[in-house]
Amino acid sequence: MTSESSASPLIFGGAQSPRAALPVLPPLALYIHIPWCVRKCPYCDFNSHTASPVLPEEEYVDALLADLDQDRHAVHGRELSSIFFGGGTPSLFSAKALGRLLKGVEQRIPFASDIEITLEANPGTFEQDKFVAYRKLGINRLSIGIQSFQQEKLEALGRIHNGDEAVRAAGMARQAGFDNFNLDLMHGLPNQSLDDALADLRTAIALKPTHLSWYQLTLEPNTVFWNQPPTLPEDDTLWDIQEAGQALLAEHGYAQYEVSAYALPGRPARHNLNYWSFGDFIGIGAGAHGKLSHPDGRIIRTWKTRLPKDYLNPAKSFKAGEKALSNEEMPFEFLMNALRLTEGVESRLYPERTGMSLDSLAEGRRDAEQSGLLRVEPSRLAATERGQLFLNDLLQKFLT
Repeated sequence: MTSESSASPLIFGGAQSPRAALPVLPPLALYIHIPWCVRKCPYCDFNSHTASPVLPEEEYVDALLADLDQDRHAVHGRELSSIFFGGGTPSLFSAKALGRLLKGVEQRIPFASDIEITLEANPGTFEQDKFVAYRKLGINRLSIGIQSFQQEKLEALGRIHNGDEAVRAAGMARQAGFDNFNLDLMHGLPNQSLDDALADLRTAIALKPTHLSWYQLTLEPNTVFWNQPPTLPEDDTLWDIQEAGQALLAEHGYAQYEVSAYALPGRPARHNLNYWSFGDFIGIGAGAHGKLSHPDGRIIRTWKTRLPKDYLNPAKSFKAGEKALSNEEMPFEFLMNALRLTEGVESRLYPERTGMSLDSLAEGRRDAEQSGLLRVEPSRLAATERGQLFLNDLLQKFLT
């Protein structure tokens, strides 16, 4: 690879100032999207679709591997540091199908010796034998979509499982050999009180996950909840839930390392850390997004054909579009990820991952520091506590 000191300046996307070639490419991850669910939840704005009685597993795996073949030019000799099966509900797929897929991926891109491979799963799709088989494939981390343990709240969210199934799912994961798993939990649910929210958290903590994703329900466009809004807690209650919940998690050893991510020591999600530190990821599957850096300094965002029927249609392209990031976009693109981390990132990562000088951040950085939104810490780019609460305001400082 070309070193930064000897690189010729490059200009992309109509930018006015030069950008150097990248001295070292960032770590590489793979995101695999499985778009089917048993039922679409009313709050969900992800690219998910109600599954038919028989899923096209074979055809979809073939398409995923063909899709990956088209992105292999961007590997540039790197290993995969992590793989994440997202959805939808990836656990609807059989171990046989996922095994064939993982084998095909490894034949195309080598795996790091300590690769993290995460599978999203929902309690309503848990079967002990299936999860034992997943573990034997080398899948070593689960992310279980609980959302709540309370029946009234689960029904309001349109979930297909009940509280007992949620509790059993965590036990089944551990029995299947998963010593590293995340529980997804929401707060700010319809008619939820502070006591309700803390009861959910206590139940989750008692199951001893290594990681908790604890985030507030938001109403997103193109969802049932957007068009038929439920009654959500008042702002004062939401604030009380946030403060009390964070204190409870800290008391039990779960450190907050991102806006909605909490982990036991040494157990943050490496795949997501790669996103937030502006690492690279190939995205394959219906509607998957990717971000790929090249030694010459180009950084390309890609997105794939969204509808499963189109993705599986051999007459249509897997790739729906791509965009080279311009110099003007780079500060915002980098910081909208990095500043989600409670400790931010080392300042040196910005030139290393973007090919741009820290001087390109100077004006926005000065304004953000004077506004009390960004820490005055030359060696790090990190939001203050106030900046984390008003992250959108902070990021606006870096829009050109």
